[in-house]
Amino acid sequence: MHVKRVAGALGAEILGINLVESLAEDMQVEIRQLLNEHEVLFFRDQPIEPAQQRDLASIFGPLQTHPAYGTIDGFPEVMVLESTKEKPSKIEVWHSDMTFRQHPPSVTVLRGIVIPEVGGDTLFSSMTTAYDTLSTGMQQYLDGLVAVHDFTQGFKESLAEPGGRERLADAVAANPPVRHPVIQTHPETGKKVLFVNALFTSHIEGLPPLESAEILRFLYAHAALPEHTCRFNWRPDSIVMWDNRSTHHKPVNDFFPATRRLNRVVSEGDMPY
Repeated sequence: MHVKRVAGALGAEILGINLVESLAEDMQVEIRQLLNEHEVLFFRDQPIEPAQQRDLASIFGPLQTHPAYGTIDGFPEVMVLESTKEKPSKIEVWHSDMTFRQHPPSVTVLRGIVIPEVGGDTLFSSMTTAYDTLSTGMQQYLDGLVAVHDFTQGFKESLAEPGGRERLADAVAANPPVRHPVIQTHPETGKKVLFVNALFTSHIEGLPPLESAEILRFLYAHAALPEHTCRFNWRPDSIVMWDNRSTHHKPVNDFFPATRRLNRVVSEGDMPY
């Protein structure tokens, strides 16, 4: 197995590994270590089936389902993320997955199924680097602050569609707003990471609304600085594995009217602290 770094802040391509076969225990440990080090891992030419993708994600813990996305028949953990001419993707912003949960996912495993001929890349940003490059004064200011993460904010476009509130009523009821620290400690590396995102974070508790909005706007812009990022160009049977606790990602929706379909599995994480 060969590890090839792809950017200064985060990201590595893993060569010489076959994910179609079950990974031995020592290889599972090495993958976890590599993910802790590089935060996002890229694999090419891995024609795995839904069951294998599910098993791969289960290396990192119990799996979560999603209240709003469709899934593969017989595999409720394998979510289908599809953007088509008729139903283009609504997600345009940098985010971490499912932070509206008390226990947001620890790791996301995403497989490319249908990939546009041109476009459709995914950007990633290191929230470890984003925290480390804040001034000491800003780090101290943010330490101890708590932000609210809200399912309805992330799905406001879907809720605004005709019949959207009725279709998502159960999901809204099952996912009330939750509170997470603005700066969390990574449970495996012990590093401090920035833990707010534009998709699900509604506000910072205890701050006047304008101050909260301006602080969040600054943090989102800081997190997305090019020096904090890397970019992945999809091909069919590519697999990306990222640490959802310490990264943001953003789909580049520059492929309309083409179709892009990805299969996603996420493992359950700890409550952020």
